[in-house]
Amino acid sequence: MRTQVAIIGSGPSGLLLGQLLTNAGIDNVILERVSKDYVLGRVRAGVLEEGTVGLMDEAGAGKRMHAEGLPHDGFDLAFDGGHHRINLFELTGGKRVMVYGQTELTRDLMGKREQTGGVSIYEAANVRPHDFDGAQPYVTYEKDGTEHRIDCDFIAGCDGFHGVSRKSVQRDAITEFQREYPFGWLGVLADIPPVSHELIYANHPRGFALCSMRSPTRSRYYVQCPLTEKVENWSDDRFWDELRQRLPDDVAERLVTGPSFEKSLAPLRSFVAEPLRFGRLFLVGDAGHIVPPTGAKGLNLAASDVRYLFDALREYYLEKSGAGIDAYSAKALARVWKAERFSTWMTSTLHRFDEQGAFGQRIQEAELNYLVSSQAASTSLAENYVGLPY
Repeated sequence: MRTQVAIIGSGPSGLLLGQLLTNAGIDNVILERVSKDYVLGRVRAGVLEEGTVGLMDEAGAGKRMHAEGLPHDGFDLAFDGGHHRINLFELTGGKRVMVYGQTELTRDLMGKREQTGGVSIYEAANVRPHDFDGAQPYVTYEKDGTEHRIDCDFIAGCDGFHGVSRKSVQRDAITEFQREYPFGWLGVLADIPPVSHELIYANHPRGFALCSMRSPTRSRYYVQCPLTEKVENWSDDRFWDELRQRLPDDVAERLVTGPSFEKSLAPLRSFVAEPLRFGRLFLVGDAGHIVPPTGAKGLNLAASDVRYLFDALREYYLEKSGAGIDAYSAKALARVWKAERFSTWMTSTLHRFDEQGAFGQRIQEAELNYLVSSQAASTSLAENYVGLPY
């Protein structure tokens, strides 16, 4: 088989890039090691920057997102027994975020790809990129016991942190920066109405908590806990009791509880690989960088990578220029590191670090008080939260 761009990974970044390329008349094939149903079963984030929303529209896959997604003009910071709203819309001159589950976004992109005849090969085993340092790269994979080969011009590695794309790069050609946190997020999904129509980020001596949602009838809640915790030791009742303790009294009183249908413990990690281009192989999204979920930047950074790479590939094929391709890594990493800074700051400000003790808690509260009392500080928070320009 021959294509122009081989895309490894059928998550949001791979599907979004594939659809933009298809719309531009650039041939592409997506390879995914697991089944379509498995991809759709992943529970992920759901706060979209305006840039990500715009890319979904550009791909022609945004109709249901606009019909069912929840535009948010602000969020609450809860600490020291009270809560304070950060008005994103006013502070950023009319920008907002969209709450729309990553699973639904993935479903929309899959549907658009099928509608427009894009080729996706699921359950492709042993996917491997080859010769991407030369002029004739190709990808091999196994399907139904037979090895196949796809010759291509470029390879986009959209296969996540544990994927094969980054692992295929020679170790001395890549530099990795990382930080692992000593705690994780214990999260539940439940078909109950959210406690608030906007997100609540809570700093409490017992640890961080987040009140989020996927729809007006489906809630997503998290509490900070040690990585040594076992999910099976957390009954629903224990989770709801812990969450209430970390919220202001008026919020805790109106919390509606019910049985959860998904419960998991996610570790927090910061990671960046440099560069993001290796000859004709490009790393996109989680394949090249990870952020803690505190600032809701993971999916949105993947989308900005797609923006830069799609523009570069379109320029290459339609304008016969390689300038965008040469600039891809530097442009993407400049935005990645700004998001890493913001996510690290939010994580440090909102979470409980045992080694900081009571002094550290007071410093966090002073930081939060400054944030809600200074328009300049609130504006900085808001403009980073809604997303820096591409």
